Amino acid sequence: MKKLLALALAAGMVFSMTACGSTSDTGSDTTSAGAEESSAEAESTASDTDSDLEYITEKGTLVVGVTDFEPMDYLDEEGNWIGFDADMATTFAESLGVKVEFVEIDWDNKILELNNKSIDCVWNGMTLTDEVTSSMDCTNAYSSNSQVVVLAADIADQYADLDSLADLTFAVESGSAGEAAAEDNGLSYTSVSSQANALMEIAAGTSDAAIIDLLMAEAMVGEGTSYENLTTGFVLVDEEYGVGFRQGSDLVSLLNEFFEQSYENGTMTEIAAEYGIEDSIIAQ
Repeated sequence: MKKLLALALAAGMVFSMTACGSTSDTGSDTTSAGAEESSAEAESTASDTDSDLEYITEKGTLVVGVTDFEPMDYLDEEGNWIGFDADMATTFAESLGVKVEFVEIDWDNKILELNNKSIDCVWNGMTLTDEVTSSMDCTNAYSSNSQVVVLAADIADQYADLDSLADLTFAVESGSAGEAAAEDNGLSYTSVSSQANALMEIAAGTSDAAIIDLLMAEAMVGEGTSYENLTTGFVLVDEEYGVGFRQGSDLVSLLNEFFEQSYENGTMTEIAAEYGIEDSIIAQ
């Protein structure tokens, strides 16, 4: 943690010195046009830097790409993003001395959003697939998960193996590991914009089943949920989650260190327990 704080403090000092230098020439009567020009120059400098740490420090925010994915990232009653990933991202940003900003993205466009600098990382229960790891620089895995079939509870016992799934129509999130699992296993599927919408497809009767993350399924279906008549069924594939940054990003090593320290001091497990996923956490 001392190393993280030192890095963040050093970056903050660089920013402070730059800010002081820009104002010393103009005095206290800087015009609005001059302020706008300085802001534009600072934004340009931040965008051109090779260091993501310097980039987020100069703009003062870590922009996190998310989707509505309980229990990892979702909105509370007041419209604030919460969840295991959201809380961890907030704590990480604080350790770097910046604010966190959550941006809801189209999951199918996550790599484009990242490379365009619309977001600084993808932190949303992201499966470490070959596509992801070849397009982003990713952290060590921090959580285990599975892609699981969700369907009506009263017929679940009829679909206990892969062969029995052939007659079902599935809803999957576009660009997700669930979509890849459906394709890899030759299943008939329709792509929708989110895993939450995949569950809505079953409820509406437009799909027989969905393939979503097990962690989401455990939070969203069954007794006491909005989908009491649905249940989890056959597990198609086991997987692991990581956080993705732009290729070459210096934030990857910092987040890996943060994960290690958060696991060792119990913070990671404590946050996971708040959302009922402590059993899925991978030792760092």
